[in-house]
Amino acid sequence: MQIVTTHKNSDFDGLASVVAVTLLHPGTLAVLPKALNPNVKAFLSVHKDVFDTHIAADIDLDAVRRLFVVDVAQWKRLEGLAALEEREDLAIRIWDHHPGQGDIETPEICQETIGACITLLVRELQANGVALTPIQATLFLTGLYEDTGRLTFPSTTAEDARAAAYLLENAADLTIVGRVLRPAYREKQKKILHAMLESAQRVKVSGYSIGIAHIEIRGHVDSLALVVRLIREVLNVDAAVGFFYNPERDQCMVIGRSGLEELNIGSVMRHLGGGGHPGAGSALMKGVKPAAIEEMVLGLIEGNQQASVRVSDLMSFPVVSVTSQTPMEDVAQLLRKKGCTGLPVIDDGELKGVISRRDFKRVRKKKQLEAPVKAFMTTTVLTITPDKSPAQAVGLMVKHDVGRLPVVAEGKVIGIVTRSDAMLYFYDLLPE
Repeated sequence: MQIVTTHKNSDFDGLASVVAVTLLHPGTLAVLPKALNPNVKAFLSVHKDVFDTHIAADIDLDAVRRLFVVDVAQWKRLEGLAALEEREDLAIRIWDHHPGQGDIETPEICQETIGACITLLVRELQANGVALTPIQATLFLTGLYEDTGRLTFPSTTAEDARAAAYLLENAADLTIVGRVLRPAYREKQKKILHAMLESAQRVKVSGYSIGIAHIEIRGHVDSLALVVRLIREVLNVDAAVGFFYNPERDQCMVIGRSGLEELNIGSVMRHLGGGGHPGAGSALMKGVKPAAIEEMVLGLIEGNQQASVRVSDLMSFPVVSVTSQTPMEDVAQLLRKKGCTGLPVIDDGELKGVISRRDFKRVRKKKQLEAPVKAFMTTTVLTITPDKSPAQAVGLMVKHDVGRLPVVAEGKVIGIVTRSDAMLYFYDLLPE
């Protein structure tokens, strides 16, 4: 017997990937966890005659000789299959698009950092010439769009876009995709959202704004991820983390949503025993109070940022500068020679201002070129510290319409970062 399964609380990417494996390996049984995303559960209730699925309790695990796993690579995130973990005669094949290693050991593994797991399977379906029905193509596109935010999440790759195009060529229905992915925001979720917003806090971690919200819940409440996404939007923060504590079970569901690639929420949740992507993740913790989990999350976010690229990695140094007494004519020559658009003005190690080509528009007469820089320089200088991220640097430059930021540490200018430096980084054009 061959079976294919995916993680608990499966989303459309997991379901789509499971179905794709059954097409690649006919006769493979699709085994889904009982806990499914509410939208997935609703979809399957309508399409139960189209997609034949089972739960682990229906399967004779002793008869299983081959196991396919999709969208996950951790035993603990599979439901009802613990008996297979110690089986030495079990052949295992994995497709997973999450970075980092799981604990399912097998030489047959395709684990690539890509927007959606179904993209990896679409690649194989194409390579093997497997024909798709419109319903299958629609399901696969739903999974792809869900995990890539309709191709807008930072984790989206060119291959995801090509896979989407292929599915559309195979008659995937965008109207159905849009209807299926529309989140169910009901009165219960609205009450939870309002209650969490009343006590929500904004905190700063490594220069980023994080929204933190807690609430006690009893019984089952679905679509909590939608609540956290709305909290992030309402608070206008870089990331939001919701802590949903159930005192009856002494467990806390932690859900995070991030709008910045460098704020990798999925990585944070993996440290808590959960999983996710750079923009989204969750974890379920038992026997730990929300306040302690919050401290862990903020610590992990701070550590995660410290490991990422900083302004100090992009800045130019030593800094070419002029003094406040330098004639404007000399500044013009220096700007042409260096091919830059502006320079910091420094006297005895102290930053006095910035002079840029834009300031030369105020030079009306030739004699004014003999005047010192201090007569034309901008004295209100925006600076940045070396520990900030490229995204923060660009945000400052865009907000204040400047093309460069002196990098200051302990009161001294140690470098300069320009808009061009940041753009080269974002478009992966920095020299190796």
